[in-house]
Amino acid sequence: MDLLDQESQWKEDSDSSSADQENQADQEDQADQADQPENELEETSESPELVEEEPAAEDFELPTLDTGLSETEHEDGRAWYVVHCYSGYENKVRHNLEQRIESMGMKDKIFDVVVPTEEEIEVKEGKRRTVERRVFPGYILVNLLLSEESWYVVRNTPGVTGFVGMGNTPTPLRPEEVAQIIKRMEAEAPRIKVTFKSGERVRIVDGPFNDFRGTVSEIDMERAKVRVMVNFFGRETPVELDFLQVEKA
Repeated sequence: MDLLDQESQWKEDSDSSSADQENQADQEDQADQADQPENELEETSESPELVEEEPAAEDFELPTLDTGLSETEHEDGRAWYVVHCYSGYENKVRHNLEQRIESMGMKDKIFDVVVPTEEEIEVKEGKRRTVERRVFPGYILVNLLLSEESWYVVRNTPGVTGFVGMGNTPTPLRPEEVAQIIKRMEAEAPRIKVTFKSGERVRIVDGPFNDFRGTVSEIDMERAKVRVMVNFFGRETPVELDFLQVEKA
């Protein structure tokens, strides 16, 4: 059940309870009301009911969410949430949000803002270079205590387009998902960027077959190996190489 359905159910339950109470009160006062004039009774029955005004979409009150973490891990209920932003502006959005947290005094509810990155090695024109690559382009991670105030601060940060979740309810990351992201960010060996795929022509840039060209026949991501069919003395010969020994021709 999403947030809007839940709010509707709460309102229906509240209206039903109020109706029961009013019926009971009418029965208890029936004898007293019998002496009143007819027009006075009609006026009493038609008196307007008080209707609670529904909150605006931007001002909804968030329910308590299950973060998936045990109380011993985070007794205060804080959790990591995924926030969508404009792709390419992740660092700018993080800076904007950190400034809002400082200026609006939200350090006790919004604890950390992270743009997940990992190191990646790519081979271009025969040269290796290490670059920092965003793990989730267009997304940042925010560690917070979810409340109406913290939701408002994050949601109205310039560049933020919304929380990731079901309906209007942000969904926290599970502990195993957080652990997997941290593992990728803290990996000692940089990830190797593969710019080729099976069936494509590549050029060997290192080793005994340097500057030979061939066709990729197999890619082993776990071992970071690629098998290339090279024309050697008029015959197609399979050669196993590291990812860094070849580049797209």
